[in-house]
Amino acid sequence: MTKNLLLTGPPGSGKSALIRRLSDVFKEFNPAGFYVTEIKDNDQVTGFIISTLNGDSKLLAHINMKSKYTVGKYHVDIKGFELFLDTLFPREKKTGLFFVDEIGKFECLSKKFSKLIIELLDSEKPVIASIAEKGTGIISDIKKRSDVSIIEVSPYNIDLKLKELTMDLRDLLLE
Repeated sequence: MTKNLLLTGPPGSGKSALIRRLSDVFKEFNPAGFYVTEIKDNDQVTGFIISTLNGDSKLLAHINMKSKYTVGKYHVDIKGFELFLDTLFPREKKTGLFFVDEIGKFECLSKKFSKLIIELLDSEKPVIASIAEKGTGIISDIKKRSDVSIIEVSPYNIDLKLKELTMDLRDLLLE
């Protein structure tokens, strides 16, 4: 089994929820990373918040944000995201694995993030990340790596994937 596990599936399939649940299961290994949540207004997604595994958060993108960086209707705070990244991934030995939600269009606008994700994938520690179903450039390149496993997530298999990934990660971490 490869140490880099990439969760993919359509929006709403449960990738972010699975990452949060796995980060809770593996707290004893001092994981580092982040997850993204939607901001909704009248059932419409208006933005996204990025949060560390211990709850610190920052606005990542919003329809009313001022920024020259955009993905669709969303304006992305690349500078704020990059400052946030500086606090996320300690290179300490006690950090046993990394969670990244997600390797997507917002995040890949950042050269710093693109460089960091390659460093994490190349490291000795397991990386569990969600990745956009579609994408070119770095997203496509990462999916083609020989050291990644792509795991399809859906609302129908999330509990099964949680069990499977828990067993696989325990094996990896206890080798």
